[in-house]
Amino acid sequence: MDNHLRDGRGDIRQLVVETPGRIDAVLAASYPDLSRARLQRLIAAGNATVNDGPVRKSGQVQPGDQVTLTIPETPKAATQTGLHFEILFEDDHLLAIAKPPGVSVHGAPGDTGPTVAAWFVEHYPAAAAVFEAERPGVVHRLDKDTSGVLLLAKTPAAQAALSHAFESREVYKTYIAITEGVPAREKAAIEAAIARHPGDRTRMAIGKGGRDARTEYEVLAATRDAALVAAHPLTGRTHQIRVHLAAVHAPVRYDRVYGAAGPGRQMLHAWQIRVPHPAGGRLTVTAPLPPDMVGEVRALGFEDVAFSFTVATPPRLEPESEHPEA
Repeated sequence: MDNHLRDGRGDIRQLVVETPGRIDAVLAASYPDLSRARLQRLIAAGNATVNDGPVRKSGQVQPGDQVTLTIPETPKAATQTGLHFEILFEDDHLLAIAKPPGVSVHGAPGDTGPTVAAWFVEHYPAAAAVFEAERPGVVHRLDKDTSGVLLLAKTPAAQAALSHAFESREVYKTYIAITEGVPAREKAAIEAAIARHPGDRTRMAIGKGGRDARTEYEVLAATRDAALVAAHPLTGRTHQIRVHLAAVHAPVRYDRVYGAAGPGRQMLHAWQIRVPHPAGGRLTVTAPLPPDMVGEVRALGFEDVAFSFTVATPPRLEPESEHPEA
């Protein structure tokens, strides 16, 4: 039996032990939103008591013991980002935004611009303070110049549940790409391991020793030298779609890293995501193609085929069983 309170000290959790064991293991089993490593740090810092007395992280607890765990809030320094995102979905557990191109999800070496993570701290300071991580709310990422649906967790429990869904491949993602060149096969799966490029640490490459990666794709429309492609990454490797499409001689248009630079950013958009909701059911969120990609679609004569990707679609939260394909 456990009880949650909140006061000036932070999140207070009170637990009556039912199963004996090490205190860190017992707490980890009771609170899946807290990693065992984080629990050990909290215990070592004196934020846990057993029967109102101190305890070590290796201490044993017995049935009937009363454990009090205090999780101090860790306020993050908010900055004025100047960013404004369209919110596609929001509830007490998470929010989904339409990330525009040119904005990083979180900072990288040499990138000093405003980030999605900083925007979250700025606009959701109370939620951000509950996270221990430096990147509060962040569950997954999109490349800086890739637009589309991005999920952010509003609680550590939601972050843990969403992260587990990504890791266990329960998330179904659809990206829309405009490619330079046309894949030889109209519909196929690309299975090729991806690792850091041996000569350039900022790039990824297909090669031995990499992590397994699988991308399913379908050519929706094509000219002699360009295509509109729907891609479904079934794994989540860095730059996965860009690397895989380049491998079949159809790099994303204007991809200066894996293809050829052009007048715009890489033509890749995270159009839709289907994910198990932390509170149950399956959430589907869609972000229409942004203006720059709509312009490319029209210039190539793909507007009829691409119409469904350009219109706003309300988010849906439905029973899990309604989407067995995901």
